[in-house]
Amino acid sequence: MSAAGRVALLAADTEAALAAFTEAVARDPGDFEARYGLAAALMQAGEPADDVLNDARTLQALAVVRGAGADLARLKSDPDYGRRTAMELYAQHHVACASVVWGMALGAGRIDAAGLLSYALSLQHQGRIGEAIQYLQVAVENFPSAALHQFLLFPQLFVDGGERAHAQESRAWAARWARAPEPPPFQLATDERRRLRIGYVAPSFATSQVRQFLAPVLEAHDPARVEVTLYPADAATETGWPDWIKVRAIGELSDEAAATMMRADGIDVLSDCWGHTAGSRLGVFACRPAPVQIAWINFIQTTGLPQIDYILHADGAAALDLSGLFTERLWPIGPVFAPFQPATDRLPPTATPARTAGVVTLGSFNHPAKMSDGALAAWATVLRNAPQTRLMLKYRYFIDPVLQSVTAARFAAHGVAPERLIFSGHSTGEEYYRAFRAVDLMLDGWPAPGSTTTLEAMSNGVPVLSLAGATLQGFYARSMLEAAGLEDLAADTPQDFVGRALALVADLDRLDALRERVRPGFEAGPCCDGPSFTRRLEDAFFEMLDRSRGNSVLPGAA
Repeated sequence: MSAAGRVALLAADTEAALAAFTEAVARDPGDFEARYGLAAALMQAGEPADDVLNDARTLQALAVVRGAGADLARLKSDPDYGRRTAMELYAQHHVACASVVWGMALGAGRIDAAGLLSYALSLQHQGRIGEAIQYLQVAVENFPSAALHQFLLFPQLFVDGGERAHAQESRAWAARWARAPEPPPFQLATDERRRLRIGYVAPSFATSQVRQFLAPVLEAHDPARVEVTLYPADAATETGWPDWIKVRAIGELSDEAAATMMRADGIDVLSDCWGHTAGSRLGVFACRPAPVQIAWINFIQTTGLPQIDYILHADGAAALDLSGLFTERLWPIGPVFAPFQPATDRLPPTATPARTAGVVTLGSFNHPAKMSDGALAAWATVLRNAPQTRLMLKYRYFIDPVLQSVTAARFAAHGVAPERLIFSGHSTGEEYYRAFRAVDLMLDGWPAPGSTTTLEAMSNGVPVLSLAGATLQGFYARSMLEAAGLEDLAADTPQDFVGRALALVADLDRLDALRERVRPGFEAGPCCDGPSFTRRLEDAFFEMLDRSRGNSVLPGAA
């Protein structure tokens, strides 16, 4: 990168930076670092930078791929070779490099549903949301299927105003793929005191991301009050649950056959725990196998299915303007959306690490797609105005050198030097938990905030600052913080977010006092109170079933 251009860029001397980087690119058109600098200068000037950024990204990706032994000439002419190479890069979490090679494979004539989906996902995982949506739309138009169409829903949530776009696309999905004949009427049991039969549906429970949320419920369910059946894809994955819980695999069954099984099982309340995520079985719910059907846990947005009666949310969600966002009715379930089970092998919390490091380390362990332009601008404002800070970005995709370079260019456009960024990839076990000990304050993204990452941070004693505005996703972020007694970390606006962050990083005593509150407050709060949540859940399920009978009072089941 041009030294003169770098100095000018970080000093916000945009005109000088543009001149220096333009000259550097003209002198050496293959210098991708100069092109990243030019892209950053264009962003700083408020000018279109996508073409220059794409050129830099492509040049660097090809250099990385060449260095790994790929045949560049063959990539341009052999789409099957390009496909294999892209898949290898993707498997190694080099999503930016993979997207360049996928683009070459598609350009060489290998256009099919799998290729378009993989290309779109490699874009999405970099945070290139608009482009990802565009290619997903092309894929759905040309290779329509229910499973492929579902991939078009999730990225809508990463753009401003995306909640309504998501709701609209969910309805479109349901209208196209979730149409089923009207089922025969249910013969509801008249004995209101018999045990309630609950079914939970997900591809897997014990080995998926829902385990930390559902385990506290399954372990606290009262077998004298309810019967529980899990409906995963494969029963062999479901180990470690209480012996009285039944497991019925549906992975080999059609939606209609699975629904017939559940109806024969006499399920009263059927809960989808997966939403519009890969492996979803929402088509089963379209067949209406249970008199009460709800959506919960893995998705806080609408499914779009008119056959699903309720969606569970924390108390207070109904106060938001949610008009048009749900086909389901919202059911308030208490102070938190779901309980959470922290890992048992966490390390003990520590004092704020800046005490010994001599620098305040801000952090984000969220997916790169959650680092929107607005969130990045706010984070950069904090870094720029607090020179004693640095930022750790930890996620498996940040191992990609091209994604690192693009991210550094985005921050440089806001006057933040690349050396103030720390990129960290995937880790597990003790190494993962030690990463929390290096972070003084987590910065949440928007419009899509963290979920599991926020809960993981708090369970490891790290404060999380979130933008918790008057949106559904903002409300979700606020509910998690309030549940841990950390209302002071819920910002109302981006400006408020920046102000709170700057006040904290300027006062280590205050930051340390805050850190002392985090883990105790989290563990004492409703997120970690699985039994109380489960009692509320069972009461809600009984009342839902009672309403389906046309009654209005909660049965006295015990």
